[in-house]
Amino acid sequence: MATVESTGRVVGSWRAAWLRVEGYFTWYRRYWTSNLYSSGLQPVLFLAAMGLGFGSQVQAGPATGGLSYLQYVAPALLVSAALQIGVGEATYPVLSGFKWQRDYVAATATPMTSGQVFGGQLIWIALRLTLSGAAYAVIAVFFGAWLNFGAVLVVLVGTLTGMACATPMMALAATTFDEGMRFGLIFRFLVIPMTLLAGTFFPIAQLPLVLRLFAWISPLWHGNELGRGVTLGGVSGLAMLGHLAYLLLIFLAGAWAGRRYFYRRLVV
Repeated sequence: MATVESTGRVVGSWRAAWLRVEGYFTWYRRYWTSNLYSSGLQPVLFLAAMGLGFGSQVQAGPATGGLSYLQYVAPALLVSAALQIGVGEATYPVLSGFKWQRDYVAATATPMTSGQVFGGQLIWIALRLTLSGAAYAVIAVFFGAWLNFGAVLVVLVGTLTGMACATPMMALAATTFDEGMRFGLIFRFLVIPMTLLAGTFFPIAQLPLVLRLFAWISPLWHGNELGRGVTLGGVSGLAMLGHLAYLLLIFLAGAWAGRRYFYRRLVV
């Protein structure tokens, strides 16, 4: 009896989280065109500019693993776009749920718990990342960017990388009352440097040691290596497991902190 009752609670918990996702999708279905550039067109335009434009001036060589620059940069641009979308969805929209729209407060005025609100937001961000990554992967086929069906796995790598960055940002947003320049500084001094220096456009071996240390601790470098590993090869199985474990560790730590701070702000 206790087992059945416990199972019922788990099912009810997930059902409540998916009700939040349903609400997000209802909104998104009406206003998806306002996000079309950031979640769909922007990474494709970057692929065209860097892969075809700038890439036409880059010869295949050791730095690109003997491949064209387009094929070298394509998986990293997907992962990089996922990181930017993940951070974007986990900052201002989350703060809005507490401060401006206050839909988190409204939801927890019902039998829904703060953990279910947090879970619903997590699921929604993961769906957004997967959808935008899949759209990019399909369009990149027509550029000749993929060598094999590893492109399907790159979409999952992008989702994991985006979520590894989203959960700590959700925890930060839950502790933010007056955003000031906090989120702007994060994009300016964390997201953009990661995009430029974490191996998205060139191998980090060409960087000074101090900048390489920054790249090694950034989730984007691990996502880029993992993404290139599943499509282009050249990354050992042990290294792939290390990159995967690092991203999962950040995601789980962020999820633990985010759920804790959601509870503090909505319940305590």
